[in-house]
Amino acid sequence: MEVNYLCMCPSRAFPATRPCCGFRRRRSRVNLVRFRSVLVQVRTQRSEQLYQRALQHIAGGVNSPARSFDAVGGKHPIFMRRAQGAYFWDVDGNKYIDYLAAYGAIILGHAHPAVTEAIAKAAERGTVFGTPHEQEIAFVEQIKKAIPYLEKIRLVNSGTEAVMSAVRLARGVTRRNKIIKFAGCYHGHSDPMLLEAGSGPSQLNNAVSAGITPGVAQDVIVLPYNDPAALEQFLDELERLGGSGPDGDHDIAALLLEPIVGNFGLVEPRPGFLEAVHAAAAKLGALVIYDEVITAFRFRYGSAADALGFQPDITVLGKIIGGGLPIGAYGASAEIMDYVSPVGPVYQSGTFSGNPVSVAAGLACLQTLQEPGLYERLERFGKALADGLRESAARHGVAVQVNQRGGGVSIAFTEEPVYDVAAVDRSDKAMFARFFRRMLASGINLAPSVYEVLYVTAAHTEQDIEFTLNAIERVFATLHDGDD
Repeated sequence: MEVNYLCMCPSRAFPATRPCCGFRRRRSRVNLVRFRSVLVQVRTQRSEQLYQRALQHIAGGVNSPARSFDAVGGKHPIFMRRAQGAYFWDVDGNKYIDYLAAYGAIILGHAHPAVTEAIAKAAERGTVFGTPHEQEIAFVEQIKKAIPYLEKIRLVNSGTEAVMSAVRLARGVTRRNKIIKFAGCYHGHSDPMLLEAGSGPSQLNNAVSAGITPGVAQDVIVLPYNDPAALEQFLDELERLGGSGPDGDHDIAALLLEPIVGNFGLVEPRPGFLEAVHAAAAKLGALVIYDEVITAFRFRYGSAADALGFQPDITVLGKIIGGGLPIGAYGASAEIMDYVSPVGPVYQSGTFSGNPVSVAAGLACLQTLQEPGLYERLERFGKALADGLRESAARHGVAVQVNQRGGGVSIAFTEEPVYDVAAVDRSDKAMFARFFRRMLASGINLAPSVYEVLYVTAAHTEQDIEFTLNAIERVFATLHDGDD
């Protein structure tokens, strides 16, 4: 299959049919190009027309604020026509290497043959039943093989719905009301989860969404992520007020967090933090909920919790397990899950839960992810991109922090290490916006927010990584030149 890239080198006409016109990173001198002259070659007229049309009919012109280009200084988002493997084609005919990966929902690449075949066969049998069906059992059995401590699971339709249900379950089990969450961790857009939620809300400078009542807010306690001392200080204050201990009058049902953050970049827990979370839960007699909507099956086949050496009380899943279709799930021990209706008193239902098409796609995805060497390849490519970002930044005097695990990479333009959302808030967002626009003009599609993560998929090739590293080098060479 011929690959048509957006080439920045002046000696090749747009578009190029090779990753770059003989340019090899680390093998020849970089040909510095005035960026303004390159941008005019990227056709965006049709995207702009569609955006103007969308503004008349869709709130904000987008069906998710994460798709807006407001935070990166773009006049309009790019409208994509199709996706295949590691690539996007937009409505103006431009081709991009995709590292957005649908905000982490894609890991095999777009339109993977095994997944699309499973979707087609499932759709022929019926797109929604509203009844139990055999394949949903097989799907849950596959998840349980990968995450054995999930004795029972309930399927839902999105990560937001899964978190909402898991929080309700924790409250039902403990008969308490309050939830401790951690600043910058995004757990979907249900009311209590939008307090200091990172990701999309932070991108738009919204610490708290409008429409959240004081009653909801008073049941959520927000503490800094990766700060065991702050958690200990909170427990000390609670004890001083006479509300600590499993039987204390503290009303805390659960501590909810991303074990590895994917919503203010990719941030791993610092030594001692997860230990402090689990110790606090034990002291309070509260449950621990891990939101693994992003992390499950992202860095290994199974949960991040297993890799980190912890076992939460309730686990939330989504994104990858749907193979590119909408899905969510939450699971726990049989004892906890038996609180869920129709067996127990915690009500939760959904017409599309266990949807046969989503389940078929998810099952095909999980089976394909067991290919030997797949995760090792993602790690190798992710490390190559992270190293390339750091090396190019050092060569051109650009202050960056690059975090990487497996095929996930994030970049913030700052000199301070990124351990919490406050560090990202303080980073140079204007520099990131410039980086985003120039990478897009180079044929590299990233998330339009410094709070998101760059994801390598199984469809990316050595050639894609080399082309991306070349683009990074040229873009970093121009970042001090000012705005486009």
